[in-house]
Amino acid sequence: MADPTRGKLGIVVGGGPAPGINGVISSVTIEAINRGLEVVGIRDGFKYLAAGDVSQVRPLTIPDVAPYYQRGGALLGTSRTNPAKNPDHLNAVLKGLEQLGIKYLVTIGGDDTAYSGSQVYAHAKGAIKVAHVPKTIDNDLPLPPGIPTFGFETARHYGVQVARNLHEDAKTTTRWYILVSMGRAAGHLALGIGKASAATVTLIAEELKGKDVSVELICDIVIGAMIKRKAQGKGYGVAVLAEGLLEEIGETKLREMMEKNPGKFGSIELDAFGHLRLGEIEFGRLIRTTIAARLKDLGVKLDMVDKDLGYELRCADPIPFDAEYTRNLGYGAVKFLLSPEAEKNGVVVTFVGGNMVPRPFPEMIDPATKKMRTRLVDIGGENYEVARRYMIRLEQSDFDDATRLERLAAVVKMTPEQFRERFGYIVR
Repeated sequence: MADPTRGKLGIVVGGGPAPGINGVISSVTIEAINRGLEVVGIRDGFKYLAAGDVSQVRPLTIPDVAPYYQRGGALLGTSRTNPAKNPDHLNAVLKGLEQLGIKYLVTIGGDDTAYSGSQVYAHAKGAIKVAHVPKTIDNDLPLPPGIPTFGFETARHYGVQVARNLHEDAKTTTRWYILVSMGRAAGHLALGIGKASAATVTLIAEELKGKDVSVELICDIVIGAMIKRKAQGKGYGVAVLAEGLLEEIGETKLREMMEKNPGKFGSIELDAFGHLRLGEIEFGRLIRTTIAARLKDLGVKLDMVDKDLGYELRCADPIPFDAEYTRNLGYGAVKFLLSPEAEKNGVVVTFVGGNMVPRPFPEMIDPATKKMRTRLVDIGGENYEVARRYMIRLEQSDFDDATRLERLAAVVKMTPEQFRERFGYIVR
């Protein structure tokens, strides 16, 4: 039975959906109630609290949440409202939590929600204990090595199923699929899908760091893979591109392209956190259209279809890995909040080797960027090396071997020297 003197535990979900959110809500609620706390769910992230509205909450009971443990979506909804951006909004959140009698807060989300949670903890001055459960299908939060963010494994699982089906369709119909995977800051999801589905070629932003990235460069890398496939007698394939490549191209170049092609490839918009709204840019269509034009200049025609992959993954029912994982995380969040350590720090909850490792906000959040440090794909490691070894794409060795170079050049009716001049830059 709940003890009113202990205060309430509130749950808030921020950012985009990810498989397993309901698993966290369920496990937090059950464990908190079993420990004598009253639990309330805050609807649509910090959206209403930041506006001074404390009516959009609901009490949570074990019968309320138990059926949702293995269900996708978020029974509390979510939003990208950033209360830390405006002092008035943050004060409204703090006042609202006080009015609701919330002494313990579990935030579920990515780096922006983590920062919002850290600011609630800091400004509440000990009156509210905060534990953040890291969530994103992008897997880009700085958890211990080998530990994924919840939702990633489920998103990859279903993404691989789609990619495999598209590969079979590509083979059957002799066409190419340009598959754009979610992953703003890091290419883990794109690489995981491409590698596990044996996609023809996968391109992530990490491998282009430090280069002058353009739409043309990205297209030429894919075109190089297409030429190499045709040289092998195959006119089909699947190219997986991480949407984070848009960030590498940059807002300036994208705006210039949009201005030259008004309304053709979407629009440039920013979200509440100042990020490019990547979903507003039709990246797949942009790449497919540009590739088609460049292939035409080369005298090559290939059928292509572009497909964005991401929204259909975010609310999928969690696979067993994430169902178990989120139960651990939810339990760990409540255990931490009721421990003496919660008096000292707000934390990000992680599990390593079967044990909870709460990591204080200052260790996880960069004070300069006000975000958690991004975990990128290590392109110097064997995991990425293996992925590259099994891709079909132009490599330096193709230009060093005269026989291979001649065969590739013949596909586009060029001399070896012309081919080297045209495509050699993409491997440097």
